[in-house]
Amino acid sequence: MKDSKVDVILHPVRMRIIQQLINQELTAQQLKELLPDIPQASLYRNIKKLADAEVIQVVAEVPIRGTVEKVYTIHQTGMAVSPEEMNNMSKDEHMGFFIKFLANLMGEFERYLNQENIDLIADGVSFRQGTFYLNDEEFREFIKQLTVVYANISQNKPEKGRRSRNIANIFIPGEKWSNGD
Repeated sequence: MKDSKVDVILHPVRMRIIQQLINQELTAQQLKELLPDIPQASLYRNIKKLADAEVIQVVAEVPIRGTVEKVYTIHQTGMAVSPEEMNNMSKDEHMGFFIKFLANLMGEFERYLNQENIDLIADGVSFRQGTFYLNDEEFREFIKQLTVVYANISQNKPEKGRRSRNIANIFIPGEKWSNGD
C-alpha cells in the first residue's frame, strides 16, 4: 500500500531532511554533513522516498568523478496536502499524524538537549501554550500576520552567526460557543 503524503512527510528522518532543504539546494553529501547522526543508507533511502512522493525534487545533476551527484530542493507543491486528503482521514489517522508530529518535535528537542554546553536562556529555548478568543475573521487576520512574519525570515540562508531554529505552530480550536443568538 502506498503511503499518504502526510505519512511520507511526518517520518522523523524525512522531516529532518525537509527542514534542511527549506530554501536551499543540497546534495545528498551535503545533507549527510548536516545530519551526521543519520546512517548513510538510511539517508539515501529517505531521500528517495521523498523524491518518489514528489516532496523534494532534483534541480541539478553535477558530474563528479564518473558519477552524477543530484542536487535536491523542496518541490514547489510537494509539501501540500490536499484538503480532500485531510478531510478523508479518520479521527484515528489524524491522531496518529499528530502523535508523529509531536514525536518529531520531541526528537528535535532531545537532539538539542544532547549537545554540550547548552544554555536554554541564551539559546532562546521556549515553549508555551495560550488560549485566545478570536472570531473567524480575527483568526484569519492573525494567520495572515503570522504568514508575513514567517515570510520575512523564511529566505534566510545558513551563514556564520546564524543557527537553525525549529519553530512549530499548533492551532487547536476549542468548542464552538454560542451566546444564545
